[in-house]
Amino acid sequence: QVHILESGGGSVQAGGSLRLSCAASGFPYNMHCMGWFRQAPGKEREGVATIDRYGNPAYADSVKGRFTISRDNAKSTLYLEMNSLNPGDTAMYYCAVEDDPPRPCSWYLVDGKLEVWGQGTLVTVSS
Repeated sequence: QVHILESGGGSVQAGGSLRLSCAASGFPYNMHCMGWFRQAPGKEREGVATIDRYGNPAYADSVKGRFTISRDNAKSTLYLEMNSLNPGDTAMYYCAVEDDPPRPCSWYLVDGKLEVWGQGTLVTVSS
């Protein structure tokens, strides 16, 4: 049975940093595409970053240069290093996996329709 568990959320002041982790298990293939998405109160969910199993990342324009996505395939774990956080980054952050995607991983950053989702971890940035 597939399982995703996010961790690392919390409260920080503007300009601070956080590192999110996502531990995944039970996927029959290689979790080809993994990604981070977020949803702020009153807003639609948006893609933050995706990465395929070869390490090729894709980022939303709003986080380029501040966030770094990475993965450790041996540990089946996805990371999101977030720097220079601002109040606009406040949201619930979700990890998602598309195990054997028919499309390039970067496509899912906008599409958002990955097959398995975690419960989310809350990030709050105060000014």
